[in-house]
Amino acid sequence: MSDVVGVTTRTSDAHTVANSVADLPRPDSQPQLCGALLGASAHVCAFFRDTNEQDRALLPFIKAGLAAGEKIVHTIDPTRRADHLSRFAAAGIDFAAAHGHGQFDLHAWTDTHLRSGRFDPDTTLALFNQMRLSSSRQGFPLTRFITHMDWASQNDAILTDLLVYEARANEVRVGQPGANHPVICLYDLTRFSGEFIVDVMRTHPMTLIDGALHENPYFVPPEEFLRELRIRHGSRAAGSRL
Repeated sequence: MSDVVGVTTRTSDAHTVANSVADLPRPDSQPQLCGALLGASAHVCAFFRDTNEQDRALLPFIKAGLAAGEKIVHTIDPTRRADHLSRFAAAGIDFAAAHGHGQFDLHAWTDTHLRSGRFDPDTTLALFNQMRLSSSRQGFPLTRFITHMDWASQNDAILTDLLVYEARANEVRVGQPGANHPVICLYDLTRFSGEFIVDVMRTHPMTLIDGALHENPYFVPPEEFLRELRIRHGSRAAGSRL
C-alpha cells in the first residue's frame, strides 16, 4: 500500500501540516540536480543503468529538497518499497519523520500511473496536477516529483501512450502559475529499447546522462512531437489521445 498523505486533506490535518511547514527553512535558491541548476525547464529524463547510479543523483536531490522545506513526491515499484526505505536511511533521510508532517510522499506506481489497473495519460496528468495543488495549499513552496518509469517496460502496447503523456506534461507545465516544480522521470536503460529511449529524450527539455545534467538539443515542442506521432502511427495509436 502506498504511503500517501491524502490528496484531499481534512481541515484539522491541513492546519497541522501548515504549522509544520511554517517551521521549515525556506528555499533560498533554485533546485539543483547533480550540481547543476534545473532552471525553468525542469522536466528531466534521467537515464540510469543501476541503483547505485540512481542513488548518487537522487538521494542528494531529495535531501536538498527536504532541507529547503519543499515537498517530495516519489513514485516507485511497490515491490521495492523496503529497499527504498533502507537506502533512504543509509543516506541519512528520516522518511518516517518527513512523511509524518506531510513533506515526503512515497507512492506505489499502482496508485498513480496504473491507478485503475491501466495507464491513461489524461487521468495521470490530472492526478499529479492535483497533488501539486494540494502541496501548495499545504504551504510547501515547491514540490519535487521523482518517478520510476519501469512500470511501462513490460508492456509495449502502452509505450505510445507514455510518449503522449510525457509530451503533454510539457504543455501542462507551460500553464502552471508560480514556481516551476521539478519533474524527474527515471528510465532504466537496460529495460527499454534504444528506439524508445530516443523518443523519450525528445519529450524532455533536459536530460541526465552519466550523472551530468544537460539542456536537451533533441527536445521537440509537444505539439510538434504529437503531430509526428499521429503521422507515424495513424489513427490506430493511442486512440483519440493523439
